[in-house]
Amino acid sequence: MFFNLPTLLTWARIVAIPLIVGVYSVPLSTPTANLVATVLFVVFALTDWADGWLARRLNQTSSFGAFLDPVADKFLVCASLLILVELDRVSSLVALVIIGREIAISALREWMAQIGALKSVAVHMLGKAKTMTQMIAIPFLLYDGTVLEVVDTRIWGRGLIYIATVLTIWSMVYYLQKALPEIRAKTR
Repeated sequence: MFFNLPTLLTWARIVAIPLIVGVYSVPLSTPTANLVATVLFVVFALTDWADGWLARRLNQTSSFGAFLDPVADKFLVCASLLILVELDRVSSLVALVIIGREIAISALREWMAQIGALKSVAVHMLGKAKTMTQMIAIPFLLYDGTVLEVVDTRIWGRGLIYIATVLTIWSMVYYLQKALPEIRAKTR
């Protein structure tokens, strides 16, 4: 279904991107822009959980929704990483590794689907851990301050984004290893 509540929540993640980027283009103080961008990211990132839950609960799962959901996640993460590179809060190498992996694994999954071997690169716990770590690191880095005079989000965000980078590489190697037997069999 193209337009049902779960799919609309997925579309909301895509629509959120210009809003998050735009926060840094309007005349707001840096702390205010950071707070607004963080809140927007968290709210829209939570739609990832909500759309899946609602789709199953309302029996509104669809192949279009299954396609759009990871695309929306990747757009949101990649756009946020580019903002963080621009703000000098994430290194371009970290962003390149994470964005490059997303492109490579998406292409791998598409190819595996074409050769009828998509199950060999089904979502694994490593991929989920990578995504969860990214989704926690990014708002910490967007906020770029101290919460309750205790939690320095810069330190936590940097640590988490480096962990996410390691998980990114690890999960990419895992998926490539899972696909390799199928690739060898189909390219002979």
